Amino acid sequence: MEPTRTAARAAGGRRDQILREAARLFAERGFHGVGVDEIGAAVGISGPGLYRHFAGKDAMLAELLVGISGRLHAAGRMRVAEADGAAAALDALVRGHIDFALDDRALIILHDRELDRLRDSDRKLVRQLQRQYVEQWVTVVREVHPGAAESEVRAAVHAVFGLLNSTPHLGPHGGLPGRAATAVLLHRLALGAFAALDSAHNREVTY
Repeated sequence: MEPTRTAARAAGGRRDQILREAARLFAERGFHGVGVDEIGAAVGISGPGLYRHFAGKDAMLAELLVGISGRLHAAGRMRVAEADGAAAALDALVRGHIDFALDDRALIILHDRELDRLRDSDRKLVRQLQRQYVEQWVTVVREVHPGAAESEVRAAVHAVFGLLNSTPHLGPHGGLPGRAATAVLLHRLALGAFAALDSAHNREVTY
């Protein structure tokens, strides 16, 4: 049994390696700009050898986009369940999404550019997982800012996602001195955006 488990772990590690390199190459040069041989070369195996792990590039793209949507949803649910109150849950959601936005920028690019290349069933699954992830945030934000209308909360959640997911356009570390500084800034901006829900509720906006 032990050799079998070892082989399974090795195969899983190789699949993860292939996916990481495929994401990087797809993000840099576009899905159609990358060949199977190039992905294989990046991980040190022949292009045809990739077919032992994936049916083809389409399968890699599907696993990347469905996989990250599923991981975000599952991690969000865990963070909310483990948090001590709504404010702590919101802080944990923001920090978790910042980690994703800074460490998996290639996947943000792929989602923006290549989602429509997925077959219908995979694209619908991605959308379903994303809606569930949004609802996690909406529920928590409404608890933290109960005076805000649900429509405003929902708009604020999508706006914060837009802010955090803008990291691929910021350059390395957003032009700031390191990842930590970028994470601190994004955290402050995200919570500030949600705090504006209370400000909007408590004052009359004039134009």
